[in-house]
Amino acid sequence: MFEEIAAQAKTAVSELLSAAKLNAGDMLVVGCSSSEIGGHDIGSSSSVEIANAVFGAIYPVLKEKGIYLAAQCCEHLNRALIIEKEAALKNGLEIVNAVPQPKAGGSFASAAYANFGHPVAVEEVSAQAGMDIGDTLIGMHLQRVAVPVRLSVRKIGEANVTCARTRPKFIGGERAHYDETIK
Repeated sequence: MFEEIAAQAKTAVSELLSAAKLNAGDMLVVGCSSSEIGGHDIGSSSSVEIANAVFGAIYPVLKEKGIYLAAQCCEHLNRALIIEKEAALKNGLEIVNAVPQPKAGGSFASAAYANFGHPVAVEEVSAQAGMDIGDTLIGMHLQRVAVPVRLSVRKIGEANVTCARTRPKFIGGERAHYDETIK
């Protein structure tokens, strides 16, 4: 079961990175309900094992490409995020004091906190792409213009997977010209 979940997560993040065309230093926000992956209602059956399987599949792919992971906490920590301290400092983010637990912050955020080199909590980010596993509502942590990304992986375990990339706003009206290579 955990191997299949890890394989689905790795495929999903790889496809998202390909579609989003992220660069080293960019940020990917991930909201992950281990309860939903396991076939339960969000917040009802947190699983450290499931969270570790997903984290263990996603994080090495991101780290290899120099992309920061922002692990969204659950509503008990007001959807704060766990990120590497380096990412907080680079992006000028205010660090707040919270340590996620499986039932107060979520198992995925707890896995990130346990496995990052220097984990910190922040209240918000403005990520270039996002992956929502289990309808966790990550939109508030994406840059302003989010574009849906369709993957071959529609579910991880029993949880819906919804992904997005972002792009700069198009401004200027019908006579404007745009550089589609800017991200």
